[in-house]
This record gives sequence, C-alpha cells and structure tokens, in this order.
Amino acid sequence: MITPTTNDLVIRFANTNGTGSASANNMFAKAIMRMGVPVSAKNIFPSNIQGAPTWYEVRINEDNFLGRRGGKADIIVAMNAQSFNADILDVDKGGFLLYDSSKQLPEHLIKDDVNFLGIPISAICLKEYQNPRQRQLFKNVIYVGALAALLDIEFDVLKTLVGDQFKGKQKLITPNIYALELGYQYAINHFSCPLPVKVERRDLIGNQIMVDGNTACGLGAVYGGATVVGWYPITPSTSVIEKFASYCERLRIDPASGKKNFAIVQAEDELAAIGMAIGAGWNGARGFTATSGPGISLMSEFLGLAYFAEIPVVLMNIQRAGPSTGMPTRTQQSDILACAYASHGDTKHILLFPDTPSECFELSALAFDLADRIQTPVIIMSDLDLGMNEHLSKPFIWNDKQKYDHGKILSMRELDEVEHFGRYQDIDGDGICYRTVAGTHPKKGAFFTRGTSRNRNAVYSEKSEDYVDNMQRLEHKFATAAKLVPKAEISSGIKNAKIGLVYYGTSAQAMSETKHLLQEQGIPVDLMRIRAFPFDSEVKKFITEHEQIFLIEQNRDAQMRTLLCTELELSPDHIQSVLCFDGLALTAKQVVEDINNVLVKQSPEQEVG
Repeated sequence: MITPTTNDLVIRFANTNGTGSASANNMFAKAIMRMGVPVSAKNIFPSNIQGAPTWYEVRINEDNFLGRRGGKADIIVAMNAQSFNADILDVDKGGFLLYDSSKQLPEHLIKDDVNFLGIPISAICLKEYQNPRQRQLFKNVIYVGALAALLDIEFDVLKTLVGDQFKGKQKLITPNIYALELGYQYAINHFSCPLPVKVERRDLIGNQIMVDGNTACGLGAVYGGATVVGWYPITPSTSVIEKFASYCERLRIDPASGKKNFAIVQAEDELAAIGMAIGAGWNGARGFTATSGPGISLMSEFLGLAYFAEIPVVLMNIQRAGPSTGMPTRTQQSDILACAYASHGDTKHILLFPDTPSECFELSALAFDLADRIQTPVIIMSDLDLGMNEHLSKPFIWNDKQKYDHGKILSMRELDEVEHFGRYQDIDGDGICYRTVAGTHPKKGAFFTRGTSRNRNAVYSEKSEDYVDNMQRLEHKFATAAKLVPKAEISSGIKNAKIGLVYYGTSAQAMSETKHLLQEQGIPVDLMRIRAFPFDSEVKKFITEHEQIFLIEQNRDAQMRTLLCTELELSPDHIQSVLCFDGLALTAKQVVEDINNVLVKQSPEQEVG
C-alpha cells in the first residue's frame, strides 16, 4: 500500500486534446489553492489542435515545494485510450488509477501494485445528458467531483468555483454542479473515502493569486506605458498580445471620445512585427512585440538596427524547445545566446529573467523604462512553462505615483538652449546620448537615423576612427546598463558554504526543494538567481567566492555558462553545468542527482548522500 500522506501528492490527468478537460482540471487545482494548500499545475499538451494525448499534472505540497516532482504519480485520472497502457505504468507503487469503467478493463492491463478506481463515466453521461457535446464536457466535471470525495476536498469550494466561472449564467452553473454531485456521490457509495492520500485545509496561501506569466507580461506592458504592438502569432507567445489587447480594451479607451489609445497590428511576419515596434520607439511611443525562438531568428536583423541606431524597443521572448520548429509546446531556456548577441556584428542586448508571474509583471513594466533610458532593445526571457501555466504568485503591485523614465529626450525648450545638437555625442560620460523625437522642434534636433556607420553628429562616415569611437561608446553604455538592471538575488545557507548554486528564470521553481534535499544529505549550499544581463557586480563575486559552482539551466549547450565565462572572464573549469533539456520543467531530484554524481566522481572514496 502507498504511504498515507496529507497535502503531499502528485495527481496526473491523462486526457485527449480538444475535449474541454483543461477547464475542469484547472478547477481542481484552484480548489486546492482555495483550501489554503500550496499547489502547482503543469499542462503538457501536443502541438496539434485536437485528438492527441495531453496531460495535466498537479503537485500538492504544503512545504511549498512546487517544482515538478517528476517520476510516477500517486493518482492518475486515465481518460485517454491512446495513452492508457502507458498511464498505468506511470502510477506509483500502491497508487491509484481512476478510469472510465463503462467498458470492462482487459485483464492483461491489471497490475497488482495499482489500485483501480473504476467509475462508469460514459454510461452516466449517456443516461443523464442528451446533447453529445454535453456528454463529452461533463465527463471531466464528473471525475473532478469523484476526486473531491476521494481526496476529501471540500465540496462547497468546488461549487463556489463553478459559480465564479459561470457568473451570471445560471443555466451553466446548475448542470455543472449536478455533474460534480454525480461523481461525488458515486465515489462515496463505491469506494472507501477518503483515500490514504488526501487534502486537508491549511492557511498557507496568504494573499497569493494563481495566474500565468503571459497574462502578467501583457498587463505589465499596459502599466509600463506600451501603446503600440506589432506582432505575428507564434506558440507560446500569442496570449501575451491577446491579454494585452483585452486589458487595453478596459484601460486604454479614452472616456470622453471612446477612442482607443493603443494600436495593435498583426504583421505579415516576425520581421515586420518588430520593425513596427521599433518605428514606434523611434517616434516616442512605447512599442513592443512578443515571439518565441523562430521569431528571434527572423527578428535579429532589426534588433541589430535598434542596437546600432539606439532606438528603444521591448521584445518578450516566450522560449520553447528548438532548434527549428523543435517541440513548440515544450519548455526550454535555449535562446540565451541567440538573444544576448542577436544580429550580426558586435551586438549585446539587455536580457531580463523573470521567475514568477509577479516578476513577469514587474520586469515587463520595467523593461520599457530601461529601453527608453538606455535607448536599446530590452528582451524579456520567459518560457512556455512560466508563460502558459498558472502559478501561485504574489499579487501584482503598482505605485500610481510612479512616473515613467523616458531617459534623455530633449524637449523643445531644452533644444532652444542647445547651440549644436549631436545625436551620438556622449555628453555625460555614461555612453548614453541625448535624443529627440520627430516634430519636437520646428528647426532643431533633426538627425538621420541610419544603420550605417556615422560620426557623433549622425553624419554618414566610414572613417575607421568614427566607427571605433561609436562601438566603444556602445560598449561603455552597456557597462552603464549593468548598474541599472535588476541585481542578482542571493540566498545564503549555512555560513561559509563551499558550494554555490546559480540559476535563472523558471529553474527557480525547483531550487528551494533542491537546497532542502542537499541539506538533508549534509551538503550546505548558497543560492544565486541571475535576474538580468549584463551581469551586476555581485554575480562575479558570488561565483569566485565559492569553491565550486553548479549552474542549473534548461538547455543542452550550457548557454548561460558560456555567457558568464565570456562576459566575466571566468574559468569554465570553475562552473559545473546541471542541464535539463527534455522539454519538461526540471525537477529537484534531477538537480540533486547530477550534483551528487559530480561530487562522487571528485571524491569516489566518499559516499555522497
């Protein structure tokens, strides 16, 4: 039998893409949250539209270990005939398989170490509903009701969620609650409820919300002052623009005239999309676009123009598994080098690495200030896991008194006081020049914006000294940016820990559990989360002060390690990579196993863990 546990389990829903299961599975996860228990959910779905297997994995853990646990699940809800055989094998020893028993299960599929919970879901739906679509949709609601009985989830919580979801649509509320009751009563009448693995109310959520990163990025762009979007749809970034548009419809309509104070243009391709956003930045608006890896490849030429001509623009890259089309519905952190050095020639771009939806909101808004102040592209480096899955998150915070930082833009009055305006003159010695916006002054402030070499006055020049002067100033400007971007987040463990773990982005989800597991083995570690490139001074200090560094990232080629060693002139031998690139969110078990393997090789006579 499985070890009895409370508020510590993994349940995996095996469904068919396009059957409406997502909303029911999401309701299940939110019910756990509303009972005050920490929960995380991962939607693992195919890149086709309909018909293929899809999985939705929910981890419940009151210690707040919410990274993917990996391995087998305690409970699997098996609703897909295509994956049924494999799903049985993924049930942990002594675990439970909830399945549709409308047809008898073949004997060769029955395993002695799995508890089979058969519910005739199709038969129930056939009896209760006349509409074929309802029969399909309510199958999902029935198994959620059954889980409420099996796991001891408060039924009133589910009823409230249904009411919230269909507020104002009583015709939908009543049948959904009835479907929940059908599943609940069947489980109560036929099984011993609750199971040894169950959920119990706690007060561990506080004021946290459950939201996906793409929604947060879209709202962050609104609060960051964005008004112009050029975009081309691509998974998994499309919902960034969709959410931005929906929030603009509520927040960016002029109350007097009813006119829209924003522009969203779907371009013919990614190159045109970022060109529109750059044009907006050149003209004084705040423009952005969102894309994924293939789009980054196409946008690289225009990114080089914005870097060299020094035009602000924000790009949100929701990373997925590549190269080429790769696995478009799987997650990775594999665009680090492509974005840091996007375009030909010597280019460097500012990268921001959010780890939660609240930071997606915060950094998306900040990106527009940084782009304006530094006059350069700023790229948000999210990923599919963060962008498309809902996560527990701190509430979004915004200070209404906050003013946008538009940087060094000369006004008409300031231009009147300037004897001679030179667009690329470094007046303040920080590498950042003063700029103007078209139409600011009738006579002063005009200059050519060009992608070709020029002198400090924006006059075309192919003189070597002018080119070198400009490129060195851009390098100096990038050094200035290192003082303006978010600093690394450092968490010290036991004093004088010899080992440091470095990570970024969604790898953060597994790190508190990683630290806990290593400490149980007597291995103290310090943690550092990189939040931006260029790297602040604390990054190099942390790495050099520890005897051994493990860098955790989700790509094959250790791209962040390459960036750190190149930019900070660090020895590659000092940084050991821990890599996960299977398209799934990494787990603490993977990280700990890789670290232990390295430590054993270094000291084979000493058993680790």
